[in-house]
Amino acid sequence: MCVIGAGVAGLLVAERAVAAGLDVLVLDAAAVAGGCVARHEVAGLALDAGAESFATRVPAVADLARDLGLEADIVAPDPTGAWIAHRDGTWPLPRAGLLGIPTDLDDPALRAALGPAALDRVRRDAIDPIPAELRPGAAAPTSLGELVRRRMGEQVLDRLVRPIVSGVHAADPDQLDPQTVAPGLLAAMADTGSLAAGVARLRGTAKAGSAVASIRGGMHRIVDALVHRIQDAGGRIRTGTPVTGLRRSGDGWEVTAAAPGQPARTRTVLADRVVLAAGAGAAIPLLGSALPSLADLPTPVGAPVTLATLVLRCPALDAHPRGTGVLVGADMAGVEAKALTHATAKWDWLAQTAGPGTHVLRLSYGRPGEHAARYADDAHVLETARHDAGVLLGLGRDGIDAAAVLDGDVVRWPGALPAAGLGHAGRVARIRTAARAAGTGRGALAVVGGWVAGNGLAAVVADSRAQAAQIFDDL
Repeated sequence: MCVIGAGVAGLLVAERAVAAGLDVLVLDAAAVAGGCVARHEVAGLALDAGAESFATRVPAVADLARDLGLEADIVAPDPTGAWIAHRDGTWPLPRAGLLGIPTDLDDPALRAALGPAALDRVRRDAIDPIPAELRPGAAAPTSLGELVRRRMGEQVLDRLVRPIVSGVHAADPDQLDPQTVAPGLLAAMADTGSLAAGVARLRGTAKAGSAVASIRGGMHRIVDALVHRIQDAGGRIRTGTPVTGLRRSGDGWEVTAAAPGQPARTRTVLADRVVLAAGAGAAIPLLGSALPSLADLPTPVGAPVTLATLVLRCPALDAHPRGTGVLVGADMAGVEAKALTHATAKWDWLAQTAGPGTHVLRLSYGRPGEHAARYADDAHVLETARHDAGVLLGLGRDGIDAAAVLDGDVVRWPGALPAAGLGHAGRVARIRTAARAAGTGRGALAVVGGWVAGNGLAAVVADSRAQAAQIFDDL
C-alpha cells in the first residue's frame, strides 16, 4: 500500500494500515513528516511551527492523543482569553461563540466590541424567521459571511467573524461554505430558530476558554508518536520524495516518484492500494490522471501564511497585557499582522520551559488577496513582527527593543489553508464517489487531508480515521 503525503492525515491512515498487517510505504515531497503539524527550534526551545492547538468541540484529537499515550499531556490554555484589535480600540474577545459568532448577548465584551446599536441588531436574530435560502438543502449555497450578515448584521461580521476567520482559515468569510467550516451549523440554526442558539448547540456544554487544547511539549509530539508507531511496525516513510504520477496498473496502481534530491530521476512503485493524502495542489493533478472523470476539478487556492516567532526578554510583558494574544481587524492602521499569539501566556508548560521573564510571541501574516512576495525577506518579517507586537501589546511601535529579542524564526506555509469555498462539500462528495467507484479492497483509492476534510486538526483526524475504517473494513 502506498500513502502519498506524510501529514497527519497520511500518517493516521498509514498507522491504521500497518496495524492491519499491510506493507506500507509513505511518500512525501517535504523534508520531514508532519505537514502543518511541524516543529522548529527558536532560542533553544522546541516550538510548534504550524498548528499549536486543536478544537475540543469534537473528541477526535483527544481520542488520538489517548491512543498514542499522550492523554495525560493534554493541556488547556490560560483562561484569560484573547483580545481583538480594530482602528478604534482593542477589547477582550467575546468568548462564548464559534468563529466569532456570539452566543452570550449579555457578555460585556460583546457590548464593548459592537456598541448598543449593533448589539440591538444582533438581538433580532432570536425573533426574525429563518428564510428557506439559509436552511440546509437550499438550492443555492450561502456563504458564512452572508449567513452572519443576514442574521446578525455587518458589525458582527466585520468586527468579530472576519478577523477570526482570517486567522483560522486564511480566507474571507464571504468565500467560505458554512457546511464545511462549521458542519451542522445550518441544521442547528434551523432547529433552534436562531444563529446564536444554533452555535450554542454546536458548542454544547463547553465552558468559555475550553474551546481549544494542546499537548504539553507541543502538537508536533503527535507526529513523532505516529512516525515511531508506523516505523516500529515495519512501515517505511520516505521524505524528500515528490510523487509525479499516478495511474491504474492492472488491479492496482502505479505510482511515479522523484528520487530524493534528484527531481529528474524517477522510480515507479506498484501498490495494491493508494491513499492520496497530499495537499490540494499536488493531489488534484494526480486525481485527474488517475480518474479521468475528475480531470476538470478546480484546485482550491489557499492564501499563503507566514508565521514569525520571536523569543524575547521584556519585563513589560510579564503581566500579559493582552491575555493570550490579539486578533487583528483589517482596518487596524500601522499593523500588518493579522494575529498575535502570546504563547508563553497561553500555555503554562511553555512559560515554565522558557523560564521567568522569557516570552514567546508568534505573529501571523497573509490576508486573503495578499501576495506571498510581501513577506519574502526573513529580516524584514522579523523586524515588522517586533514593531507589530509592540503596537498590539500596548507598548507602542518601538516598545520592544531590538536588543530584547533573543532569537527569531520565520516559517512559510504557501497555500496551506485552501479555502473551503461555496459548493466545496459537493465537490468532496463527487471526489469520494469517483474514488469508491475505482474499487474497494485491492485496487482501492482514497482521498484524505485538510483540503477535503476542512481546516483544523479535529476535522482532519476525524475524517482520516473514518476513511481508514472504510478502506480496511475488508481486512
